[in-house]
Amino acid sequence: MALKEKTQCCGRKWCVGDPCGIVCAGITWLLIIYSQFVVFLVLLHSYQEHWLHTGLNFLLFEMLTVLALVSHVKTMLTDPGSVPKGNATEEHIERLQAAEEFKVIYKCQKCCSIKPDRAHHCSVCDRCIRRMDHHCPWVNNCVGEANQKYFVLFTMYIALLSFHALYWGIWQFVLCVGKEWHSCSNLGPPGTTLMLIFLMFEAILFAIFTSVMFGTQMSAICSDETAIESLKRGNEDRHKTKSWKKNMQSVFGGPCSIRWLNPLVEPYVSKPAFEYSV
Repeated sequence: MALKEKTQCCGRKWCVGDPCGIVCAGITWLLIIYSQFVVFLVLLHSYQEHWLHTGLNFLLFEMLTVLALVSHVKTMLTDPGSVPKGNATEEHIERLQAAEEFKVIYKCQKCCSIKPDRAHHCSVCDRCIRRMDHHCPWVNNCVGEANQKYFVLFTMYIALLSFHALYWGIWQFVLCVGKEWHSCSNLGPPGTTLMLIFLMFEAILFAIFTSVMFGTQMSAICSDETAIESLKRGNEDRHKTKSWKKNMQSVFGGPCSIRWLNPLVEPYVSKPAFEYSV
């Protein structure tokens, strides 16, 4: 029953039923939907006069929006790498110890599961997550080894979308001021001004937040060190066994290619629970 309450909702195999996370994820979608209202009610109004500029910006904006939303859904509904709950039975532990004589087997007391190296227990999901980085309420899920690619793409596409919205909003605002707000939109000067100002304010906040998060994630991937591991390590150096290129390939899947940028391409290949080394 606890498993269903925590990580299964809406008929999905993996969907965290956390009220705070659901609200935050909903707010994310509402803000993106708001930007679409501004596009269709204000920004597209200059199409006839500046058809090439407006058309190209519209196509780019919609492409980034779709990629960001798909990345968000994939991050939210993908199992981040959960360890089977309640698998720390005496029989299972003895079998693993027999297979790897000198291997230390750790048991999570909270979810009664065998805890692989680099796995951490998430109190929100109530599960141990392999290579857990952090739990993000904005995607209502943990960021772990199986969905980190989607989270990185989400932050990247939202950052690009925000910078583009900021540019387009400023361009439209300057255009409207130059035309003294004549034929600028069907909302009139006050409504148009408020919508553009809120869009640019939203774009600035999201651009800063997601750019910082994207940079943090890329640094963590290249150094092969999660946020939790970084906090626990302190000033001690952790031994790294892979180059930054190998670390990137392990998260995004295979050699560098355009597939890395596609949120519909699966990056993760299931591995034995004890394959990771400290």
